[in-house]
Amino acid sequence: MIAGRARFRYIKKLQRAAGHRLPESAFHPANLEAITGSMNIDSLDPGARDQVLRFFKDFLECKCRDSPLCGCPERKFVISILELREMGLTHKEIHRHLIDEYGIDLFPADILSFLEESVHLLEAIRSVADLAGQNDLVKLSDEQIRKISR
Repeated sequence: MIAGRARFRYIKKLQRAAGHRLPESAFHPANLEAITGSMNIDSLDPGARDQVLRFFKDFLECKCRDSPLCGCPERKFVISILELREMGLTHKEIHRHLIDEYGIDLFPADILSFLEESVHLLEAIRSVADLAGQNDLVKLSDEQIRKISR
């Protein structure tokens, strides 16, 4: 999954704020728990603090009982990448946006690969929906494919 490839650029700063070693993977359970609980976010420099707060607000806020280990952060991240693409950003622009907004580094090639896989999945959904006579789902799939493929 694409969220598993996302890395914090400023992991050393987060480790100092947490007071212990953390994995680089942005969506690793240890990082999610540190950000939602034990980390002293106020000890971060203003830029890193703003990025962590945006990461928290955009991906970690949910009402699930098992939050932040409920899967919502990863789903929200995937949705945000798709929405950025639908807004017309290229895979390189999405890469830059993730770095600027959240301090998340994700290779542009990984983003491109994810987008291509998403289109293939949507094509499969479209084919099954067409066979099942689900015309609304066919139209929705076609629309999503068009938005991602532009």
